[in-house]
Amino acid sequence: MPQILSPCPDSPNCVSSLSKDTRHRVEPLRHTLAHEEAFEKLRKIIRAMPRTRITQATPDYLHAEFRTAVFGFIDDLEFATADTPGTIHVRSASRRGYWDLGVNRKRVERILHAFSSMGG
Repeated sequence: MPQILSPCPDSPNCVSSLSKDTRHRVEPLRHTLAHEEAFEKLRKIIRAMPRTRITQATPDYLHAEFRTAVFGFIDDLEFATADTPGTIHVRSASRRGYWDLGVNRKRVERILHAFSSMGG
């Protein structure tokens, strides 16, 4: 059974592929790779991003922390296996504050773009 991602709060500092609310909704990662290969590619992309630390990585789940450059605030990024083959759900959220100026959405979009650019 895939790990469930937490729902987004009402504040606009979170995005999730599981959200039904268009304000918080992002597309899940879709791929044609073997499951293990897809997660390894995600780990490689995330490790290359600045001020990032992967805190948990299992075959079906990945959690990373992103620290902002100026104030050192932490954003949480999660990927989890979906019930649908070839789909990985994503959630990115600020731990503190209300508005993130779209940072979490842009981060997810960059990761999804990097993933597709690498083939898969």
